[in-house]
Amino acid sequence: MRDYKWLHEYCLNRFGSAAELEAHLPVPKTPAQLRKISDDRYLSTMALRVFRAGLKHSLVDAKWPAFEEVFFKFDPEKVVLMSAEHLERLMQDARIIRHLGKLKSVPRNAQFILDVEKDKGSFGALIADWPVTDIVGLWTYLKKHGHQLGGLSAPRFLRMVGKDTFVPSYDVVAALNAQKIVDKVPTSQRDLAIVQEAFNQWHEQSGGRPMSQISMMLAYTVNH
Repeated sequence: MRDYKWLHEYCLNRFGSAAELEAHLPVPKTPAQLRKISDDRYLSTMALRVFRAGLKHSLVDAKWPAFEEVFFKFDPEKVVLMSAEHLERLMQDARIIRHLGKLKSVPRNAQFILDVEKDKGSFGALIADWPVTDIVGLWTYLKKHGHQLGGLSAPRFLRMVGKDTFVPSYDVVAALNAQKIVDKVPTSQRDLAIVQEAFNQWHEQSGGRPMSQISMMLAYTVNH
């Protein structure tokens, strides 16, 4: 595995200057900012990620105002009370995406958020306090306790809300393959631990550069 210095120099050469490189990298929210996000916004973003999966994002985003309306602005205390009959009625609403499995995930994830709120005080506290050096552990937690948050949905949800995370996208996995870290999409606990350790090393070598930025820099090393 090449060290962070090589990765940084490669990206500097690609963009021509440090300022230009930084302009192309995401900036994650601080723990304080993550704590300030209300539970209804976490639920809305979680639902948005679930509905975006496998669909054109612009199509889902265009319908999101209607989703906000039919799901009571994603207030977890209200959404959790939605009955199966209510969800069946939503299947007749042409303003939204009528996918029963995904619709059912919304009240289930509302319950998940309420459970975390009872334990941690807020969902934002869980997200804010989880260490980035075990971000794959948070993916696993979200997949286990949430609904329809498997695959890339958990890391993409975290990226959407601003939590620092790497995302094993096609380009990132190709870069990890080139560095002989993993040879396929990391799904097993063993492979996830190996990838996490690699990111932890780059994070330390870089003086604490966010995981999301290292992830993006890796993707930039892949030539199409």
